[in-house]
Amino acid sequence: MGIVRTAPQAPGALPLLGHGLALRRDPLAFMMSLPAHGDLVQIRVGPVRALVVCDPGLVQRVLTDDRTFDKGGLLIERVREGLGNGLGTCPHGDHRRQRRLTQPAFHAQRIPAYAEVMTREAALAVDGWVHGRDIDVLPVMQEIAARTTMATMFADTPGSDTTAVLKSFNVFSHGIYQRMLLPHPLDRLPLPANRRYDQARARLHKAIGSIIADHRARGVQGADLLSMLLTTSENGQRLTDDEIADQVMSFFFGGIETVAATLAWALHEIARHPQVEERLHAEVDAVLPAGAPATFDLLPRLAYTGRIVTEILRLYPPGWLLTRITTTPTDLDGYPIAKGATVVCSPYLIHHHPDLHPDPERFDPDRWTGQSATGRNGLLIPFGGGARKCIADTFGVTEATLALATITARWRLTHTPGTDVTPALGAILNPRGLHMRPTTREPTRTRTM
Repeated sequence: MGIVRTAPQAPGALPLLGHGLALRRDPLAFMMSLPAHGDLVQIRVGPVRALVVCDPGLVQRVLTDDRTFDKGGLLIERVREGLGNGLGTCPHGDHRRQRRLTQPAFHAQRIPAYAEVMTREAALAVDGWVHGRDIDVLPVMQEIAARTTMATMFADTPGSDTTAVLKSFNVFSHGIYQRMLLPHPLDRLPLPANRRYDQARARLHKAIGSIIADHRARGVQGADLLSMLLTTSENGQRLTDDEIADQVMSFFFGGIETVAATLAWALHEIARHPQVEERLHAEVDAVLPAGAPATFDLLPRLAYTGRIVTEILRLYPPGWLLTRITTTPTDLDGYPIAKGATVVCSPYLIHHHPDLHPDPERFDPDRWTGQSATGRNGLLIPFGGGARKCIADTFGVTEATLALATITARWRLTHTPGTDVTPALGAILNPRGLHMRPTTREPTRTRTM
């Protein structure tokens, strides 16, 4: 009988905790240390063993073979507990039907109408800024993203409390990652963190349930996302109210958290790189008339702004960790993998791979210019890949680009003295401690290109 190959184990596992402490203290550094041990590396989180895929080619296989590597594992199980069985969390058997029924809401023809809302909300937000008054950037970007998400999802819904919803989502988002590292019996104890998480989740589900019931009662049939989810059918099939609530939770989470993180990191990096800032200002001054908000029809001319967004998604992919579970015995790189094994992929690790992106820690929007970007789309996975790639990726990139152009056309942001920005690890990769000072600016040119 031949010797069965086993993937190398990451060093540093502690009794009982495994690598959970490293994943709590400095998870990005821990993930970046793994390729030195192989293309496939075993880790342990408490009693659960997982295989981290460090090779880009193997990651592509995992993400594109969603029948074998299904949604599941450490993180997805925790996300599913909170968000429900929506498009982003459901298993393979439910995905195709849900995708077909939700796709019309994200058709390319819908994006221009959504973009009008994106432009309006970004403009309203920056109108309220005060020259020289410091802002806590991440909550401000979350507010912009939340108002945009609520307006595109729930048009004409009375009584929508954006602030309350946002507060609940912040508690919920932070709690998902912490619970991933928490053994199952402990998540049922009446600990303060568990109570806050459970209360936030309950508030979100109650708010969304009320909005859905209101739409049905009033017979709303608008162009907002919820109206389309309520009315779309295929062969007589429609989404149930529970399914719609799960979709809304998923879209909320992605629409608020990922866009806000991308914008916050973008403003941080722009302020750190004067040459990038100068080129960005030159573009928005040339394209946007007298500092007017960015609109959908101007997107093709905001090419450098778009490259900044792409580079931020490479450097700081909001969904920095993905988990899958095998549905059948398989193998990766010659290593046999049993059915039910947890497989981990990290877009952050892949995006910082020096063989894929030379000088990977450098913020360089021009790496996405012309020939230098050829063939790299498959190596950029902030929204996942394959059939399970995020359905709202175009929505998110459009919103981030329009908002970034609108903000920087009116304001120049610099770091508040003493600011120390570090990644705050939860389910989403957010900047922690990002305080900036907006100062008004006049366009250097008001004519269009």
